[in-house]
Amino acid sequence: MTIANVLLVDDDVDLLVILARVLEYNNFAVTTASTVSEALRHISSGQFDVLLSDLHMPGAGDGLTVVSAMRRSNPKAVTMLLSSFPEMDAAAQAILLQTDEILVKPMNMSALVDAIKKRLASGPPRLRLVESVATILERSAESTIQDWYERIQQDEDLMEVPLSKDVRCSHLRPLMRDLVDRLRSFKPLGTKEAMSNAATDHGFCRRQQGYTAAQMVEESRVLQVSIFNTLQKNLASIDFSVLLIGVMTIADEVDSQLSQAMRSYIAESKVDALSA
Repeated sequence: MTIANVLLVDDDVDLLVILARVLEYNNFAVTTASTVSEALRHISSGQFDVLLSDLHMPGAGDGLTVVSAMRRSNPKAVTMLLSSFPEMDAAAQAILLQTDEILVKPMNMSALVDAIKKRLASGPPRLRLVESVATILERSAESTIQDWYERIQQDEDLMEVPLSKDVRCSHLRPLMRDLVDRLRSFKPLGTKEAMSNAATDHGFCRRQQGYTAAQMVEESRVLQVSIFNTLQKNLASIDFSVLLIGVMTIADEVDSQLSQAMRSYIAESKVDALSA
């Protein structure tokens, strides 16, 4: 009698064959994949009770990408990762928030089978909340802005321009909305930037408030730090299958907003020069 359906993922084909034979000998029904893309195809078309995946996969994606996909398609499936690195400290703790167990290579085959059976016997894993980068940033917008403001307060150069908190942060809410919209649009990286009235107004206001161009750039850099800090705090729920493209989109959009603000800033500088 088949115990459970297992999706086995590893780029080491020899190990993949050995593990599959061991699991099949122990009455598991096994489907194998040697790449992340192949694993994702299986997940989208089949139902599995167990995912056993190597963490470190070559090419686009890794074991966490496969785990995230399995959690969306088969939320009751047991997810187990294989890693060649027994000591991963904080990284291991973050990964354990995403998966049910990390097994260290090389592993004893009997211990591997016992670990899978034990996980299955304990019942369905607790359901984990999976959120997109856009959703996380949308619900965390205010805390991200607060984090940014606290970092800005520690910068003596930026604080030389005396502004109230509301005035200093006024551009951030529309910027965060634009960022969330950009993440949800799934436009290819390098797509011509959308015009942002908020970014244009920001550049104009910062020029009037006495900011230098360097201060504008530093504010934007700090914003990216605050955004990535927000994502770091939400590793337990973040969808790793879209994390990389999300991070790249964030950097692209924040830079686009800065570029538009700087054009407005420079245009206002020229007006000031002509007036003088």
